[in-house]
Amino acid sequence: MKPIADKPTRPKVLLVDDEPKICAALAGALVSEGFEVVFVESGDEAIHAFSDGIFDIVLMDLRMPGKSGWETFSLLAWSRPLLPVIIITALPDQQASAKAAGVGALLEKPLDIPVLLETMRKLLAEPIEARLARIAGKSPLARPMPCAL
Repeated sequence: MKPIADKPTRPKVLLVDDEPKICAALAGALVSEGFEVVFVESGDEAIHAFSDGIFDIVLMDLRMPGKSGWETFSLLAWSRPLLPVIIITALPDQQASAKAAGVGALLEKPLDIPVLLETMRKLLAEPIEARLARIAGKSPLARPMPCAL
């Protein structure tokens, strides 16, 4: 009797944005590309969802009700420092803060979905040594194109 092959797991994404239309559009695009998506609308909900499940990558807006994106990022990074996080924002001049915080990439809204997908795949495939170097500030952030860090 042949063993049953394990079903390949889909990368699990935590999407944090307080704009339901953006979440729905992004979730649809990500699901069609093979990702499993959980979306929440605030930093507090992100912390709760994070405590309930394991995620492979986080996409997070900065301006949200309750905890800000930076405060939420700090709490998530404290819990899982090697978790890749992509900041998605319309706020200007966030590159220096993102680099200092150790985020994987910063993409500005409106998002270019192919660039987002390329950035996600790059971060998910990033070797642990490269991730540690990036977090320690010893290597650049993921840079698929000029709008990312």
